[in-house]
Amino acid sequence: MAPVALAITPSIPPVFRKEIYSSLPANSPAQVQPQFAFDPIEDALAAFARGEFLVVMDDESRENEGDLIIAADKITTEKMAWFIKHTSGYICISLPQQRLDQLEIPMMVPNNTEKHKTAYTITVDYKHGTTTGISAHDRALTARQLASGDSKPEDFTRPGHMVPLRAREGGTLTRMGHTEAAIDLCELTGLPKAGLLCELVNDDAQGTMARRDDCRAFANRWGLKMISVEMIANYRRSMA
Repeated sequence: MAPVALAITPSIPPVFRKEIYSSLPANSPAQVQPQFAFDPIEDALAAFARGEFLVVMDDESRENEGDLIIAADKITTEKMAWFIKHTSGYICISLPQQRLDQLEIPMMVPNNTEKHKTAYTITVDYKHGTTTGISAHDRALTARQLASGDSKPEDFTRPGHMVPLRAREGGTLTRMGHTEAAIDLCELTGLPKAGLLCELVNDDAQGTMARRDDCRAFANRWGLKMISVEMIANYRRSMA
């Protein structure tokens, strides 16, 4: 099932906050702002293995964005609908080069000039049991079939509505990106190497990108674990 929002304490309007806090003792816990913290990597991996979404931050000096990441073979129509609603909607799927070769999915352009060299391929849809390819059902089915070892090149139409990304060999130890983080998470949890990812956006009029504290608040609201790309790389190093 898709994540369910947790009950949270209603926020105090700013106009009343100063009045309330000024009446509290100087050492009152209510005046202590909670410090930011990631969740333990072990807890995040356990949640990922269960088919839960993770919020994964990259470096603040890089994109400074948080992505929702989930194993492709765990995605359902309901999860995909929730995924689309809370992100930019440009759902991508990270795959190893070997898998892309097996499915005969080539790179989108011969000369990649994108800022972070994100390795986009041509887009695809699964042929069987889908309609236009854009619905939550169709995108979830396409993702699961891209993760399935039984799928063949002729099972997909090109172009489509699912956006494969080529993960660099070596994962986060060679490139500190969300693309590689998705594959590392699958590998660390023994799942097929196919990870869905998309950028979190704020629920505001401009659809602004969710930054670190926005992502922490989102994770808390939906009961999700939040980690960073760096934590994944460090965990891999510790296991070497």
